[in-house]
Amino acid sequence: MNVFPPWPDRPALRCVFVRDLLLDANIGVFAHEQGVTQRIRVNVAFGVTDSPGLDVGEDDLARTVSYEDVVLLVRGLVRQGHVQLVETLAERIAAGMLSDSRIRVARIRVEKLDIFDDAEAVGVEIERRNPHAA
Repeated sequence: MNVFPPWPDRPALRCVFVRDLLLDANIGVFAHEQGVTQRIRVNVAFGVTDSPGLDVGEDDLARTVSYEDVVLLVRGLVRQGHVQLVETLAERIAAGMLSDSRIRVARIRVEKLDIFDDAEAVGVEIERRNPHAA
């Protein structure tokens, strides 16, 4: 995943990420995908601006969003039950992340593994911006 490029009319973003989170999920539309779990890989990258008044080098958790919170969010959403589409899961992850006004933009990739013998993964990647970002 690429780092989010700065835009001239927006502040620079710090890109925080969770890479290659492997989970077993109840996901899929086909009959053979019902009632069983499949391996998925989730990648999340999100842009956070510095809190006003903090020095750039200040070692303070208030300057960022905890990637642990993001991992817990993703795990919780996957545990909620069967979802038909990887797109739906990605949108739910994005919505959960963007409920934090410090997150300006989120890029989520959800991949189903073990679908085709000759492909590592299939899935979707979305990017969503927060209209209510601080």
